[in-house]
Parts: sequence; C-alpha cells; structure tokens
Amino acid sequence: MPTYALLVEYDGTEFVGWQRQSNGLSVQRVIEEAAARLNGGVPPTATASGRTDSGVHAEGQVVQLAVSAELPPTRLRAALDFHTRPHRIAIRGAAFAAEGWSPRFSAIQRHYRYRILNRAAKPALEEGRVWHVPLPLDAGAMHAAAQLLLGRHDFSAYRAASCQAESAVRTLERLDVIQLGEEIHILASARSFLHHQVRNLVGTLHEVGLGRRPVEWPRVVLDGGDRRAAGQTAPPQGLTFLRVDYPEPITWL
Repeated sequence: MPTYALLVEYDGTEFVGWQRQSNGLSVQRVIEEAAARLNGGVPPTATASGRTDSGVHAEGQVVQLAVSAELPPTRLRAALDFHTRPHRIAIRGAAFAAEGWSPRFSAIQRHYRYRILNRAAKPALEEGRVWHVPLPLDAGAMHAAAQLLLGRHDFSAYRAASCQAESAVRTLERLDVIQLGEEIHILASARSFLHHQVRNLVGTLHEVGLGRRPVEWPRVVLDGGDRRAAGQTAPPQGLTFLRVDYPEPITWL
C-alpha cells in the first residue's frame, strides 16, 4: 500500500480545526472521507504536520496518507482535490513518502503568519482572514518587543491552559513584525510551537503596539512564566500555517 505526502491548503472558517472532533466538521475528516474513495470505501488515517484550531487557515499543511489504490502522485492529487469539494480545501501537491518519514516528527521548522488589519473601517473582502484592530498600532515597537523573545526559553506564559506538551521549553527562531500598508504581519518560525503560543504572543505584542505597555514588557512576562500576566489570545482568523521545512525538501507534483 503506497504512502503519500500531501501539500494542503484550507480556509479554516467552516472547520472545528484540523483534528476530527465530535462537535463539528474537521479538515482531517473531509480529507479522510475523500480518500476513502481510493481505499475501498474505508477512510484511512490522515496525519498532519501540526494541528490547527478552529478558524485557523493553512497555505502549506503537510499530511501523510496511505491508500490501497496505487496511483501516481499527480493522479492522487487530482482525485483528492476533486473529492474534497465543495469544502474550501485544496490539495496543492502530492509525492510518495519516504520510508520512515513523518510529517510531524521529521519536521525541522514550522512557519506561521498572523495578519492584523489596522484601520478604522472593518474588513469586507478579508473578513475571516484578519484580526481587525481599529486603533493605530506601532509596528516598530511591536517588532522591538518581539526580538526580546527570540531564542530558547520556557514559554509557559504564552501557552494555553489546555496545552498537553510535556515541556514548555521551545526555541523561537523568528518573530518579525512588518507593516504592509494597512496590514501588520507577524511572522513566527520554530521547530515546534505550544498550543496557542503564536496567538498569545500576538495578543501580548498588541498591548505594546497600542502603547499600553513598554517594549520590555513581553520579555518580563516571559521570564515570569505566568500566563495570566500576558495579553489576550488573539483571534484565530488572523493566523495561517504557512509551511513546514524538512531535512530533505519534498518535490511536489
């Protein structure tokens, strides 16, 4: 039975998240039910490089899937892309997975982008894809604060109460805040993230951007290790899982 790697894009608005849940439709369920048509009617297990929450989007989620139909990757990609309709999921690429490869454990870097629409008027075309903040934000101050959080630290102050990771120690490789016209983008990179880590970082930097807190405050929160001292959890709709890096790059077909 061939095992494939898939490159998947989705709009998270209609989903309860990546993982199958009893309370609604998940991205995993849609892909597994689409793949059942290529697996004798039995839904195979789809394993992702990382779980996304309800409302969070993905441009480059990577998924592992084994089906009984022996198809070239291009045909598998087309078939799955067709059978995931009408949901807002696109199978952008496929490849044969190497023996022993795991989309989760083989990853060496994960990249996220958070988008803030920083203008008085509410979004129309970008509704559901950005966090609308009508008050002016100082992106320069947010970026300066973000640089104080880089490196290997205990990120207990920025993890969700429901986070199941054994350790809160993570190495944050990148946390850049960039002004792009009316939008502010926060770009985060690390080998792995804690549950809600990016959204909690964004919510804390938001306080700095509004001028309510000094540039040094997010680092003080980090060193204190108390989630209650940090800012709010930023809304999910502004977050997109951009891509995953592996030691051997995957050639998508």
